[in-house]
Amino acid sequence: MRFCFNELKSAQAASFLISLHGGKLNYMVLIKLLYLADRQTLLELGYTITGDSFVSMPKGPVLSRILDLITMGKHKERTPWFRYISEPRDYEVKLAERAPAKRDELSKYETKVLQEIYKKYGSMDKWDLVELMHTLPEWEDPKGSSLTIDPQNILRLEGISPEKIEQFISHAEEICFLENDPV
Repeated sequence: MRFCFNELKSAQAASFLISLHGGKLNYMVLIKLLYLADRQTLLELGYTITGDSFVSMPKGPVLSRILDLITMGKHKERTPWFRYISEPRDYEVKLAERAPAKRDELSKYETKVLQEIYKKYGSMDKWDLVELMHTLPEWEDPKGSSLTIDPQNILRLEGISPEKIEQFISHAEEICFLENDPV
C-alpha cells in the first residue's frame, strides 16, 4: 500500500501546525505531529494527508520525504515546501518569510485532524514525543538505520479487518490515479 506524496499539501499541513505553535517549531516535533496526523487519517479513512512514506528510525517513526526536505533540502530550490517553511536553524523551522496563508489543499477533515493532533501532542517536547512514538505498535528499532513501515501493517496491528484494508488500498490507488501520479 503506497500513497502519492503531495509536497504542496504537506507544506500547508506543516505551516498550519507551525502557525498553531506561534510561528516556529522544533522540526522533530513537527515531523512527529505530521506522522501522527497521517496515521490517524490512515486508520480512519485509509489515506494520509501528506502521502509520504512511513519509516522507522532510531527516534521513532517519521515521514521520509518530509524529513529529507527539512534536513537536506535547500531554500534555493523554491519547491512548494520552501514557499511555506524555512530551512531549519537551531533545530527549529518557522513559517517562511511571506509564506502564503493558503490552506486550500487541506480538507476541513484534515484541518480538524491536524488541530486535534496539535491539541493532544503539540505541547510535548521532542523527547516525550520520541518516547510516545516508541510505543506505537508499528515501530521497530532499526538499529541505527531505517526500516520501511507498510501502512497495511499499521492497519492490521490496529485491528482493521482485511476487507476494510482492501477497500483502503483501492481508495489509495484511486486517489493516486486522480492526482495523475502513478502508484
